[in-house]
Amino acid sequence: MKELLNSVVKHFDLKGKVDSIKPLGNGLINDTYIVRTEGDAPDYVLQRINHNIFTDVDTLMTNICEVTSHIRKKLEAAGEKDIDRKVLTFVPNTTDGKYYFFDGENYWRVMVFIPDAHTFEAVNPESSRNAGKAFGNFQAMLVDIDAELKESIPDFHNMEFRLKQLREAVEADPEGRVAEVKPILDELEKRAHEMTKAERLYREGKLPKRICHCDTKVNNMMFDDNGDILCVIDLDTVMPSFIFSDYGDFLRTGANKLAEDDPDIDRVEFDMDIFRAFTEGYLSSAKSFLTPLEIENLPYAAALFPYMQAVRFLTDYINGDTYYKIKYPDHNLVRTRNQFKLLQSVETHTPEMREFIAEKLA
Repeated sequence: MKELLNSVVKHFDLKGKVDSIKPLGNGLINDTYIVRTEGDAPDYVLQRINHNIFTDVDTLMTNICEVTSHIRKKLEAAGEKDIDRKVLTFVPNTTDGKYYFFDGENYWRVMVFIPDAHTFEAVNPESSRNAGKAFGNFQAMLVDIDAELKESIPDFHNMEFRLKQLREAVEADPEGRVAEVKPILDELEKRAHEMTKAERLYREGKLPKRICHCDTKVNNMMFDDNGDILCVIDLDTVMPSFIFSDYGDFLRTGANKLAEDDPDIDRVEFDMDIFRAFTEGYLSSAKSFLTPLEIENLPYAAALFPYMQAVRFLTDYINGDTYYKIKYPDHNLVRTRNQFKLLQSVETHTPEMREFIAEKLA
């Protein structure tokens, strides 16, 4: 492996002599390594891109480079200092100048390592407020990008598509599981029209697609030693989407008081303290560009993502657990029930959510 990694980095325009290459972090998608260099040269991050998930690596890297280039220009125009720590910098390969390298089997990329930067795993009101502010600001900086980005994962957050997958699974019923899950299927179908309204509003020209992060976890932003936000990271899922993607996806995981596969369904609850903190941070940086319709539907976004995940888990359960890794036979069914209970809790809190948003904008 050492020989492979050393041979790969030779194809990138690195400054300084490579001293060592070692594994970095515990990412679930890509394989990541820290490349240490000698002397005063910068260190680098080397990643093997999972092209089973990101099947169009050229689109993936084009999206990322357009976004980081645009953000860099915005920071320069604003007179920001220490810009190299506030936006990711990718390194071209020395063969054709592309920002990735294909070795015949795998795709690789290199970015400059940001020193003295930290990520945090804990979800609490403070980190949620920071996340809201960071991801809202990320969207705000990209509102006027003139590049045409594509979906790095087609139909990733398309609710109509996810329901189509569920209905096809129900019709095929390959494992004979549909009968046992009919009650929850009926509940999901009862909400299907409401939950697909984003796609309808888009087709009617009422709802825009914007450039979104689409993976708004609390550990996808970096802080300096003083605790100030440096930049948003993990840009693989940056693509055109509804702002609901960034808003609702964070709350689905961050505001669930239990893990998404916790079987103690009765204790699943939507955490309004996390909602308030994240929403306050998000609106502080995003209200400058949000339309009234987008703001009006933020509570819908909070409901949409547990609904979407319940649909996806149930689809996989009906299909025989072919997509998500499971630890026991009913794992996907437990996940489905957990997410549906979270959806019900969101629905209960919706009037309170609307009131809070109105107060923040008053």
